[in-house]
Amino acid sequence: MAERLDYLFIGDDFTGASDTLASLARAGRKVRLFLDPPPPDALQREALDAVGIATEWRALGPDAIRAQIARLAPSIRALNPRFVHYKICSTWDSAPQTGNIAAAVAALDAIFAPAFIGLIGGQPSLGRYCLFGNLFARGPDGQIHRIDRHPVMRQHPITPMDEADLRLHLARQGLTGMELEHLAMLEGGLPALQTRMVDRLASGRRHVLFDVAEDRHLHRIGQLFHAMAAVRPLLAVGASSVAEAIHPPLPTSPLGRIAPAMAAGPDLVIAGSRSSLTATQVAQAAGYRKLAIAPDDLADSAALERLAARLVAILATGANALAHLSPDAEYRLDGHALSQRLAALTLAVLERQPLRLLTVAGGDTSSIIVRQLGFESLAYEAQVEPGVALCSLRARDGSPLAMRVILKGGQMGSAGLFDRLLEQ
Repeated sequence: MAERLDYLFIGDDFTGASDTLASLARAGRKVRLFLDPPPPDALQREALDAVGIATEWRALGPDAIRAQIARLAPSIRALNPRFVHYKICSTWDSAPQTGNIAAAVAALDAIFAPAFIGLIGGQPSLGRYCLFGNLFARGPDGQIHRIDRHPVMRQHPITPMDEADLRLHLARQGLTGMELEHLAMLEGGLPALQTRMVDRLASGRRHVLFDVAEDRHLHRIGQLFHAMAAVRPLLAVGASSVAEAIHPPLPTSPLGRIAPAMAAGPDLVIAGSRSSLTATQVAQAAGYRKLAIAPDDLADSAALERLAARLVAILATGANALAHLSPDAEYRLDGHALSQRLAALTLAVLERQPLRLLTVAGGDTSSIIVRQLGFESLAYEAQVEPGVALCSLRARDGSPLAMRVILKGGQMGSAGLFDRLLEQ
């Protein structure tokens, strides 16, 4: 049996995976995020006790998710993790045919045979709360909305959230028979919580959703998870709140062990998200020369080449550049194809122009861009804002790269985030 890894997290997109990377690093874990399952020498090189694998499952159908998990099975089983964390978006946006959470959970369950499957509903540090099984999230207006009334998530272009009860939402995807550990039950103390869990497991009730309204609820859940993972692994599903529960952040968060020097050169932002928050961030960015990407710019390889040349010409002057999609434009491409074109654009720019920092806004866009750029892994460097982390890169040959990256979800960051990056 291989030496036991403490924590394995599998992100359903790159932005979420980089947030969990940051959470674990701030808890003092020796952690790195890989694009593919790492070889044993990669873990030994830095004595890693936490490993992440970033995927694009959030954008895939259930059959594709199951096929990818089957391909990963030998490698991730060999890691022998104590905790397995399937990292999903904190807004739980998913659907039966796109980003099916139930399909991934069932496949991971078959691989690891965990003691039980715990789903953590909220993440207070990001303004996400689960109350009596119903999900609430802070909106761009600063108010807390039930997720099916959230001004952005209720009309998400790919996976709109029209059901706030996570038990019903996941039952649509095939995850049924879920127990709820609601707030009033969590207040009863750890011994009572453990007794309930033992009783549930004895009767075969292995899927439990945990309410979360405050950090102290995460602390209580983390205590339970440590107790239940003493012999068999535990499979946890949720946002970075899973990491916060199992390994709470230290009072003084350490930085990742990284190459100290950053690259010379300008900064480039690729905004592939068309959320209202990202649109506001683009509008308020004063330190960049902006380039709105028109549908014709992505029509074919020749058009992409011309667009890349325009960006390179801006960057070559030393100016920072921000290329963004227009929220109301009709690009005549599905989300995956659109992200593929943006990835090709980014690669064409990087082949000609060194950058100090590459920032990508949009979960699907980030996943595909990073995958195509061919890095081996990412490490946490610093927290910029909640849910927005600065990361260093390692090439496939193991050498550190001087360019840094930020992978930002469409709903993450303040309105002035892009200019804050330049100030720091």
